[in-house]
Amino acid sequence: VTIEHTTKAKPPRLPYQEITEAIAGKSYQLSIIFVGEMRAQSLNEDYRSKSYVPNVLSFPLDDTTGEIYICPAVAKKEAKNFDLSVKGYIAFLLIHGLLHLKGHDHGATMEKLERKYVRAFGIT
Repeated sequence: VTIEHTTKAKPPRLPYQEITEAIAGKSYQLSIIFVGEMRAQSLNEDYRSKSYVPNVLSFPLDDTTGEIYICPAVAKKEAKNFDLSVKGYIAFLLIHGLLHLKGHDHGATMEKLERKYVRAFGIT
């Protein structure tokens, strides 16, 4: 797991490697990039033809490699809606993004897996 950021604030300390291995496996190569709202919106427009600022974007590069872009500014705004701290919500967004990289779509199965990993990693 590599972690980069184009934001002023450093990413929160989280068990990125452990979460990634639990969901995607030990051999999965993941890049996590923390970006500002303008970059997140630009990526969303360029790759998904959506104009809003997303909280997380996942891009599978192949079966064992992917990228996840997280927008901390959006996470900060949304965390309270999910009854999580900002740090906890960023961990949730990582889990959500990884599940997409592993082929899951939004729905009951994905939500069940999200709850499983939130509990497993004690995310609050």
